[in-house]
Amino acid sequence: MPPRAKTLPEAASFRDRDARLFREGERVARGLSSDGLADWRALSRSALFERFTATEELIGTADADAQVLDAIRDADPEGGWVAALVHERLPFVSYPYEWSFSMLQGAALLQLRLMAAALTQGLTMKDASPYNIQWRGSRPVFVDIGSFERARPGEPWAGYRQFCMLFLYPLLLEAYRGVAFQPWLRGRIDGIPAQEFRRLFALRDGFRPGVFKHVFLHASLERRNEARSSDLRGELSEAGFDSRIVAANVTKLEKLVRGLSSPVGRSTWQDYRATCSYDEEDRLAKEHFVRRVISQRRRQLAWDLGCNDGHFSRIASGGADLTLAIDSDAATVDDLYRSLHDSRETTILPLVVDLADPSPGLGWRNQERAALLDRGAPDLTLCLALVHHLSIARNLPLREVVDWLRSLDSEVVVEFAHRDDPMVERLLANKRPGAHPDYELEVFDRLLRDSFEIVESLPLPSGMRTLDLVRPA
Repeated sequence: MPPRAKTLPEAASFRDRDARLFREGERVARGLSSDGLADWRALSRSALFERFTATEELIGTADADAQVLDAIRDADPEGGWVAALVHERLPFVSYPYEWSFSMLQGAALLQLRLMAAALTQGLTMKDASPYNIQWRGSRPVFVDIGSFERARPGEPWAGYRQFCMLFLYPLLLEAYRGVAFQPWLRGRIDGIPAQEFRRLFALRDGFRPGVFKHVFLHASLERRNEARSSDLRGELSEAGFDSRIVAANVTKLEKLVRGLSSPVGRSTWQDYRATCSYDEEDRLAKEHFVRRVISQRRRQLAWDLGCNDGHFSRIASGGADLTLAIDSDAATVDDLYRSLHDSRETTILPLVVDLADPSPGLGWRNQERAALLDRGAPDLTLCLALVHHLSIARNLPLREVVDWLRSLDSEVVVEFAHRDDPMVERLLANKRPGAHPDYELEVFDRLLRDSFEIVESLPLPSGMRTLDLVRPA
């Protein structure tokens, strides 16, 4: 019998002293303090837990045995853990700065539904972070059981400020200003502060839904309370602040969030399949090649890089437990997400990622939020109609592109568009004469052979593109 994997504290879970995550190989466990255990007992016996677990909107959770608890205590002897839980493991962790507008909106609505349900059960939520929500494909699932706690009479919703900074303000930023929220969330792990967000709005914006109360008033109160040393929670309790006021605020927030929409117009890439340079014969040959590769064996995780409308992501999902549909165009990813969500797809996760500037390690010691590749390496990578965009449009040397593909350590289906391809000609037309001398089929073939075993090559019928199936050498 192989030795058991070592139990280690989860790098992203250290702020909650009552419920910390641990990993033992593929197993996800959670240590509970005495208060954390009492909160878990109240949650697990509630109708909320039964309802949202049945709909798979709450992560599967059960009490752990003594062996798991002992391993947690050994890993963190100072934690004071008195009990442990085991959680269902999701195949890939994503972050809100990799989501589209509709994904962040859907996650916000789940957070608010859970909060509203908690209040009916004598519970509340100590925080409101989108990092507590993950995805089963296109379906959001809340993963932080430790967020629930027993409500104390007269206390406000402790997570309201965090909800504004990490959910509401990013959504308002795109809905009311047409500015993509992803760089803002990636640039600040705790979200957008009220006083900073307030500076983006003029007085007339106070008439927009939600702005006066959740931006202007919030920023004013926050500034006024910065120097306070009094017990604000105690004052609210004495003033009669009760769960009905919290519930009313949550209901109004849900209505506000549900009514938001992104004003971003159609992008060039949303119509790419209709305007690209493929003829029907090339398209069918390419699709047949990919289907044949997918059918060879089952994969756990596939990546479709530059997925566009997700056509090949859907093909890949037929032979993979999970497929990441990755594209840098947020509008295209949003279209794909809404299509997948409407069909209740659970095997494709769409993500907004610029592959020339992918998500890095962030937060405390650069480990709180892991880099993209560190969260799960693919077994199969589709790199279709992408190399020329990285090499020519983003000025990446062809060797760098191939080295990066090799670093994924997976099988790769890669497409190379020749210099006489109309799209390549269009990209090169904006360059000086003689630019990108390395962008040649012979160079690309040599670079592939230096790093991979070429299993199969297929020139498409037009003669302007070539497909290769390669494996790490």
